[in-house]
Amino acid sequence: MSRTPNFEFQEWWNKQREKEHDELRLEKSGNFPTSPAFLSLEIRSSGNPGDRTADKDRARTRSARQISWVWLLKFQQIAGSLASITNGFVHLIRTANRRIASPDSPADSASSRLYKIIKVFLIVVLLLLVFELVAYFNGWHFKPPNVSSASAEVLGMIGFVYASWLEIRANYLAPPLQSLINLCIVLFLFQSVDRLVLMMGCFWIKFWGLKPVAAFEYSDTDENAPEDYPMVLVQIPMCNEREVYQQSIAAVCIQDWPKDRILVQVLDDSDEVEVQQLINAEVQKWQQRGVHILYRHRLMRTGYKAGNLKSAMACDYVKDYEFVAIFDADFQPGPDFLKKTIPHFKGNDELALVQTRWSFVNKDENLLTRLQNINLSFHFEVEQQVNGMFINFFGFNGTAGVWRIKALEECGGWLERTTVEDMDIAVRAHLCGWKFIFLNDVKCLCELPESYEAYKKQQHRWHSGPMQLFRLCFSDILKSKVSWKKKANLIFLFFLLRKLILPFYSFTLFCIILPLTMFLPEAHLPAWVVCYVPGMMSILNILPSPQSFPFIVPYLLFENTMSVTKFNAMILGLFRFKSSYEWIVTKKLGRSSENDLVTFEKEQELLVEGTTSLHRSSSESGLLDLTKLEISKKTGKCKRNRLYRKELALAFILLTASVRSLLSAQGIHFYFLLFQGITFLVVGLDLIGEQVS
Repeated sequence: MSRTPNFEFQEWWNKQREKEHDELRLEKSGNFPTSPAFLSLEIRSSGNPGDRTADKDRARTRSARQISWVWLLKFQQIAGSLASITNGFVHLIRTANRRIASPDSPADSASSRLYKIIKVFLIVVLLLLVFELVAYFNGWHFKPPNVSSASAEVLGMIGFVYASWLEIRANYLAPPLQSLINLCIVLFLFQSVDRLVLMMGCFWIKFWGLKPVAAFEYSDTDENAPEDYPMVLVQIPMCNEREVYQQSIAAVCIQDWPKDRILVQVLDDSDEVEVQQLINAEVQKWQQRGVHILYRHRLMRTGYKAGNLKSAMACDYVKDYEFVAIFDADFQPGPDFLKKTIPHFKGNDELALVQTRWSFVNKDENLLTRLQNINLSFHFEVEQQVNGMFINFFGFNGTAGVWRIKALEECGGWLERTTVEDMDIAVRAHLCGWKFIFLNDVKCLCELPESYEAYKKQQHRWHSGPMQLFRLCFSDILKSKVSWKKKANLIFLFFLLRKLILPFYSFTLFCIILPLTMFLPEAHLPAWVVCYVPGMMSILNILPSPQSFPFIVPYLLFENTMSVTKFNAMILGLFRFKSSYEWIVTKKLGRSSENDLVTFEKEQELLVEGTTSLHRSSSESGLLDLTKLEISKKTGKCKRNRLYRKELALAFILLTASVRSLLSAQGIHFYFLLFQGITFLVVGLDLIGEQVS
């Protein structure tokens, strides 16, 4: 296809050529055309010298004025750029302050004091790095100056100060630091041995196929006698659980258990009126289907979860029930949960608790949930299973378990004195002589925190509560009538080693001592403590979840990063600061509700006693609730990162120490500090897990 010629351009080009020919002809004839000053240049070869000088001055003046305008324009551009950069920097600072202003954890003087200590430590480390860089470029790293063999005049002021610093750190600072290193190494070895013994116990259980065996099993047919089905009370404590209340209520209501032998209590502590109405409507829906279910709401939310459970157990009808099963709002027991747990109580009058394992619906959602899955898989597969098999004691996980009501009453019931009411009642029941069983093959679906903020708050509560409890029950342990072996296990292993020593040495060794040894090289931290043994322990931790082996390095680095949160919580709980008693509900997103709600509706059709219209209306209401859930998620607030100041400060400390180790050519220490510092930076910038709304 041929292109249409551009006649307008051709016409313009011809006019230009004719104009140039005319100007050239006039120039040859000596008749110059009159043209604007900026299009022509007048050149005079003869005339008055004074005129030529005046013309030069005028040209020079015009050039200076033009140069002035050019520079003025450049200065204006530079000023505009600086103003933009300044505004952006101020906006960045304001955004950072706004996101840091809301505290990482409940506000407390001790928490802010820890941050101030870390900030002072960062300033000291930066000053030391500058000092060491000056020494390095002066060659003092290869031939250190000696203050005893030369005067200040010979060495110079900086050299004299550096020589004095070498003497001070060698004689006064390194010895106490080396003593602290040796103490942490001893604690580290104790904890490693404990971890190794637990793994050996787990291997023994796997090798011999050991597991708790029930006295009888329920048959799939209806051949079981009514007395084989004891009266069971099921409790679902919740608080503002908008995303997950439906799935937990539905999972409990479809239990394969005679309806006249079970009562469900929905214990709602919500302070949002809309959530209260939604939960109450859900309860009424199941009441219409013939399920024995009650809705309870407290006006005064005292004691948090412990107060909620204590209030529910005070009801008069509780005396008619023998067992109580407890499920948090995001837990979904299988329909045969009670049939797999209740038989273990038959003929075992000393048994107080049957705890089941957690299974996570969102373990592969992001890197944070994958790392949590590694930790909790080890907790259930190794710690809970081994302790339950060999000593019949472990910490109650607060949910997915069945208690004998007689045991709860005998040990004093639920108490509101700590934020770990589950561990509290487990310790008191153990001191009263009751036994526990852990079922590793019975799993209960639940949800992991997907944001670092939710996980951080959860870990804060899990590590401050045990220290509160240890202070309160230490004298009770000593005065109890249990054997000295059980007392030693409770004090030294259960509380001190696993709840106090572990976060203490993790934070102290890897976040404080290791950076200090880079600036105080006279104190030596062996490479096997920094890398090899932690690597072996990480491999042992990952064995219960072998599919997570590709994440072994992120897991090791992330556990060290979480040590600052665990250490802070441990200190707050041990010294009973106010913030350690804050009970914050872990944020759930209802991941399983999106996929399981329709499935639940189909399963419920088999259990509904009513007309077809009731089936249709119930199913439509469930789908309507699912639609509302999707709309609320689409129209929710935008997600953004938060900034965590303690993690960021420690990131800069470790990265600064890595630069110092590079000057000393300490390879293994450099790589560990570098990657650990980057991990702290990633976590501090909230780049792991889902961002908060």
